[in-house]
Amino acid sequence: MQRYGYGYVRVSTDKQEELSPDSQEKLIREYGKKNNIIILKIYNEIGISGRSADKRPAFQEMVASAKSKEHPVDAILVWKYSRFARNQEESIVYKSLLKKQNNVDVISVSEPLVDGPFGSLIERIIEWMDEYYSIRLSGEVFRGMKENAMRGSFQARPPLGYRIAERGRPPVIVPDEADIIRTIFHKYANESMSFFDIARYLNSLGYKTTHNKPFERRSIEYIVQNPIYCGMIRWNRTQNATNEIKDRDEWIIVDGEQEPIISKELYEKAQERYKSTCNPKGSRPSSTYKHWLSGLIKCPVCGRTLTASTLHRKNGEPYSYFSCYGYSKGKCKKPNGISSLVVEREVLQCFREVLDTGNIEYELKHYETTEIIDEQRVINERIKGLVHKEERIKASYREGIDTLEEYKEHKQLIQEERNRLTAQLKELSRTHAEKPEDISHALLQKAGNVYAILTSDRYPIAQKNDALKQIVDKIIYDRTTDMLKIYYFYYT
Repeated sequence: MQRYGYGYVRVSTDKQEELSPDSQEKLIREYGKKNNIIILKIYNEIGISGRSADKRPAFQEMVASAKSKEHPVDAILVWKYSRFARNQEESIVYKSLLKKQNNVDVISVSEPLVDGPFGSLIERIIEWMDEYYSIRLSGEVFRGMKENAMRGSFQARPPLGYRIAERGRPPVIVPDEADIIRTIFHKYANESMSFFDIARYLNSLGYKTTHNKPFERRSIEYIVQNPIYCGMIRWNRTQNATNEIKDRDEWIIVDGEQEPIISKELYEKAQERYKSTCNPKGSRPSSTYKHWLSGLIKCPVCGRTLTASTLHRKNGEPYSYFSCYGYSKGKCKKPNGISSLVVEREVLQCFREVLDTGNIEYELKHYETTEIIDEQRVINERIKGLVHKEERIKASYREGIDTLEEYKEHKQLIQEERNRLTAQLKELSRTHAEKPEDISHALLQKAGNVYAILTSDRYPIAQKNDALKQIVDKIIYDRTTDMLKIYYFYYT
């Protein structure tokens, strides 16, 4: 009797099988010809593990087609049962689904089975052995990768700033991207800029991530925490399946073989700031703050931080109440506290008065630079690079690759980028020669940006908190006099 079938070919990521996809397909077609099975389609899955069926799109497509109402096939042919699945539980589920609901058999062309109950038993034993082998292989691969990591070998996709020049060798530095990395660490560690502001700064210069996308707050945060840039290797930080971060004691951080982009001193300075601003006492990241004023309101008596607790109004609407941490621990004599309903209004009003009058009192702070980044040089090099871009688009137009309209469009984009970089260069020159009145003007501009962020619904609590910390050192509320004062600062 004539039957119809699908073929399924899979080569695992671990490449433990010596049979190529072409060889698997050849054996499947030969088996079909000998056993009067017409192969309608071969589904291929190259470089994908068989441990989990939901991560195999071709497999899912094949099963969905096989169990459709049209009943297009009577069998699915594989080289070995391990190609169908290495997880015995999933194998049984999918085979039962195909057999009971649609009468579709799964056939291994290299592992023939006898009819009857013994055949079914042998099939289960084969599947069990496949799963056991897969688990054992996974453990061996993990041990091998762990050993490589302990030796400082690089085993991941190179991040921004690096590329793989030769297989099996350490990644090499990409000069243009390395300038971006140095700028990020300099801005964060030396100039105390927030992740959000650094991302906005890089985007204003037209820089892109390794995925050719604009920078975001989280991409800057990841770069700042990555020790690869100071010559280290970090491995086993996340779970492969869920991408969840593991306990820190499971990480492997050792000296790597690659050339560092920044010094370890600058990296450690960035980590110190990250721990103090993003992980204050209690190891709470800013993303867990209950309010955008958290960490900033201080007690006028003991100087400790007023911590926020969540309360609810009569209508059920939540709000925060700030109370002195020292008083709650018996270390402060007065119970200074204030509701977020009041302090929000007062803080925004203070900002509004400063912006309206143009009068702002501030403390001038000086930071010690660990590594000086010549931003003017970086920008000038990018401007020079635009000349080469212009030459390339001219050549494309001359050779007939681009139309006149495309040439004009590309030329306009290059000119816009040149204008943006030139403006940034002028801003840097102005900043380097700042006078007291220039500083006040710059701080007022920052205050305006922060006020816009605080009054917008577009930004989460963490970003509002980060923005506020760029210009506000502390906010003191005195309950006895009902006075609130904001202490601004400016880094030079």
